[in-house]
Parts: sequence; C-alpha cells; structure tokens
Amino acid sequence: MPALSPTMTEGNIASWRVKEGDSFVAGDVLLEIETDKAQMDVEAQDDGILAKIIQGDGSKAVQVGTRIAVTAEPGDDLASLEIPTEDTSASPKKEAPKEQPRQESATAPKSEGSGSSSKPAFSSGAPKASAGKARKQTYPLYPSVQHLMKEAGLPKEEADKIPATGPNGRLLKGDVLAYIGKIQESYASEVAERLKKLSHLDLSNIKVAAPKEKAPAKATPEVKEAPAAIEEPPVELALSISLKAVYDCQKRVQESIGVFLPVSTFIARATELANDNLPRSQVLKPSADELFNAVLGLDKVAGKSSRGSFVPHVTALPPISLRATPAPKKSDILDLLVGKKPATAKSSPLSSTPKVIGPVNELSISVPKGDERRGRVFLERMKIMLEAEPGRLVV
Repeated sequence: MPALSPTMTEGNIASWRVKEGDSFVAGDVLLEIETDKAQMDVEAQDDGILAKIIQGDGSKAVQVGTRIAVTAEPGDDLASLEIPTEDTSASPKKEAPKEQPRQESATAPKSEGSGSSSKPAFSSGAPKASAGKARKQTYPLYPSVQHLMKEAGLPKEEADKIPATGPNGRLLKGDVLAYIGKIQESYASEVAERLKKLSHLDLSNIKVAAPKEKAPAKATPEVKEAPAAIEEPPVELALSISLKAVYDCQKRVQESIGVFLPVSTFIARATELANDNLPRSQVLKPSADELFNAVLGLDKVAGKSSRGSFVPHVTALPPISLRATPAPKKSDILDLLVGKKPATAKSSPLSSTPKVIGPVNELSISVPKGDERRGRVFLERMKIMLEAEPGRLVV
C-alpha cells in the first residue's frame, strides 16, 4: 500500500483497474485507493505484468507498506513464478510506539472521566526525539492540528511540549502524529528539510550561454518600391435649375397661412428626399451590415439601392434674356434679275423687347470617380422636386 500523502497511515482499495495476468506499461492506472480525505489513482512506475492480487476490491483499512499485489517483469512466465513470502519483521517495530500508550492508558485509573474509555489516552511525558524544538504556541493552531489533538485526547497545553518543525516554530500535523507514535519521529523533520531544499532554486550549474555568431548578411536584390497609388480627384457635376416655382409656392404659403418659408428650407427638404434609395455606390467598400446581408442572401431581396449623403451647392446665375428677331425674307429671283433691291423687314416694337426667363440657379455636387450615375440621379430628383413639385416640400 503506497503512502499517497505525508500523513497517510492506511487506505481502502476501491477497485483494481488491471486484472491478474494483464500487462501494463508505465503511466497506466493500476488501482483506485480511498482515504479519509480523497480518492486517488495509483499509476505504474515501470512496465510489467500483474501476477497476483493479494488485497482485492473493497479491502478496508489496509496499512501503508502492506503487500497488496505481486508484479512480474515483462516476458516472465507466470506459471513457473514463485511468489515470495511477505517480510513481516518490520511490522512489530512500527507498531511498538502504538502499544506503549495503550499500556499506559490501561494503568490509568478508570475514574478520570466518562469519556476516557472511548478515546485512547497518550502519554505526555518525555517527548519523542525529533529535529524540532518544543516552543510555546502563542497563535492559533492549524485546524488539522487542533482536530488531531482533540481525537488523540491531548489538551491544548500539550502543544507547547511537542517539538515543532514548521516555519517560525509552528506546530504541524506531522509533529503531532510523530509525538503520539503514529509515524516515525524523524519523518516530520525529513519532510521539512526536503521542502526547505526544494524551496530554493539551485543555480550553481547554470552557465551564461555564448553569444551566437551573426550570420553574414545575404545580398538581396534591390526591390523597387511600387509607385504610390494616385488618388483621382472627384468629379464635379452641375445642373441648371429654375426656382420660379419655389418662389411662387413661397408666396402662396405666405398669403394663405402667413408663414414665410425660406428657399433654404425647400432645398434642404428636397436634398433629404433625393438622397433616399439612390443606386448603390460603385466606389465605397460594402459595410459590415451589407456583407452580412450578402451572406444570408438578403441583398437580392433588399435591392441594389442605398442612401446617399450628397449636399448640393447652389449658385445663382444671371438671368437669360432672349430678343425675338424676325426671320429674313426670301429674295425673289426675278427681282434680282431686274435689279430691284429686296425690301428690308421692319422691326415691330414688340419684337425689340427682350424676353427674360425666370431666376436660374445651378446645383453642383462632387462625386468620386465612377459614381457619376449616382450623382446625376440625385441632381435630376432635385430638379423635378424644385421645378415641378415644390408643394411636396411644404407638408
């Protein structure tokens, strides 16, 4: 039975994972052992064969060091294998410290207390030989130490007489077990010394590595840098538009309800409507929502349109005047042969009056190269709403 913890004295065999006659390799789980604290697996340290199981499944209170099975080397013949007898000469020595407190408890008077018969009383006389020294415990003891002393029937004052091997003279559970004879006296000090050695990292064998020689740089051919991409300037689109219908609508609104709407309000509302459902841009990269819709196939359902962000620039143009000129009178061939001069057309006073077209403005926007169609659609919508349907912009 292996000792799976420093304080383990016995354990229960829950189940064997390997049967008699089965082979195993290092790292295989041989059996499961249960203690009062946990259930752990026991792994094989070397390759071998399980020759015989001595302590089967469900064995209880198997002492540490007791033979529980016999293993053989790989390739051994189990039929001719002789199982050696278990050496029990060491068992009385281990149990000798346990017999002493029993004898002392038997000689103690029975009238010391009603509960003294159920718990073994251990001697608090001469302390066991240990590497630690007995010190006065001025701070609270570890819970494991308090529990073990309570089970052993030791008073709290006895903790000052137990040799302590813990840090700063603290009493450990192993010190109490060694004091009452559950484990060897030197076990606690050996574990403390081993932990002390492992707590310091040995750097005596570490040497500074020699610097690596730099490999000669290989001649690499010169890589010509690619010329930087030249950004193409945006394209300016313009469209002439008459605001006569807007002025007429503005006048009607003011006369009917007494509210004056500036021309900028008409242009802002027309811009908001004209930017809606424009053809999709051919220059801008698709957004995350558009890519997600394309993966789901929703781009075909939604159509190839998107909202624009054009802001037109309005420029006033001088009014255009048209003067009506009479058409030239055709000359007769006979008058030319006779030498008669053709009569000049007289200008009427009405024809000399110039005809003035209403206020003309120019709408212009800047679009990226390749999005000219998207910009023209926007300007055409603006022209239709401001010239033909300005009443829509009032509501």
